[in-house]
Amino acid sequence: MDGDWDIEKYKNKFEPEEQWELKKQFMETHKTLFSEDRVVCLAQVLVNMEILGTTYPLETMKTVNELSVDIVGEFRERQKTRLQRTFVGAAAAANAKFSRK
Repeated sequence: MDGDWDIEKYKNKFEPEEQWELKKQFMETHKTLFSEDRVVCLAQVLVNMEILGTTYPLETMKTVNELSVDIVGEFRERQKTRLQRTFVGAAAAANAKFSRK
């Protein structure tokens, strides 16, 4: 495949940097193996799976997992050290506020 296309044109200005880096690394790794459209699509699927927890048909997920084995390890390690959000339900928050008095 012709890998002579600009990956940077797919960067969304509202996309978080970590998300872009994951997608960019995937595209750089596979840009000569598939068509441009296919690589861009698979890169977005990878981001959706890793960051949003989106699921896809089994064959699609298997393909992306196989293509991203060497890419996601580093990303997942960085995710472990990130600050994790904790959501508290309204009832628990109200009880906690009430208990402080």
